[in-house]
Amino acid sequence: MAAFALEPIEKASIAELRALQLERMKSQIRHAYDNVPQYRRKFDEARVRPEDLKGLSDLVRFPFTTKTDLRDTYPFGMFAVPMDRIVRIHASSGTTGKATVVAYTKKDIAMWSHLMARSIRAAGARPGDKVHVSYGYGLFTGGLGAHYGAEYLGLAVIPFGGGQTERQVQLIADFKPEIIMVTPSYMLAIADEFERQGLDPKKASLRLGIFGAEPWTDSMRKEIEARLSLEAIDIYG
Repeated sequence: MAAFALEPIEKASIAELRALQLERMKSQIRHAYDNVPQYRRKFDEARVRPEDLKGLSDLVRFPFTTKTDLRDTYPFGMFAVPMDRIVRIHASSGTTGKATVVAYTKKDIAMWSHLMARSIRAAGARPGDKVHVSYGYGLFTGGLGAHYGAEYLGLAVIPFGGGQTERQVQLIADFKPEIIMVTPSYMLAIADEFERQGLDPKKASLRLGIFGAEPWTDSMRKEIEARLSLEAIDIYG
């Protein structure tokens, strides 16, 4: 089956990539400084201004954004555009402290979808593949990111979400997806459920697993690959 074609930027030279990175960083730093009081305060404390970014090596002079920044400005203090441009709001669970909140404009959603599509393609997706999405939907940002990226790529999405492990296995057996996107620990729970139902997870249709949203080890990767006969890929973020 034919693979998806690479885009020009994915074949760009190092010089072209660095020039684009610098152009976009200059734009983002200026936008953040002009529109987010928290960034302006941190830049001023570090005695640095947007025009001081003349090359990528100058980034070391600029302060990091931390989870503390997001929590100190909860809920909407880090938004860099007015609310009438916001089309989606996501938030963390807040289990380790105050929730962190992020928002998206229409352009952000389009860019995010494109980014996820490129990630799925790079992982080995092929035209005609079906993608079973078991990341959570809702306030958690992962499920919708995987969903939009797979649709952008032109794949058939099975938007299951988390939980209902028995039914997850039923639909994987019936719909025969080639790709699954899920946390690695839940992938092992799905493998357990295959075996509980008397099914061999190695004989499932899954060819590729795109795993993330939690830390995992190389030994877990090997266990997943051995139990399900698929390729386990890490997606960062």
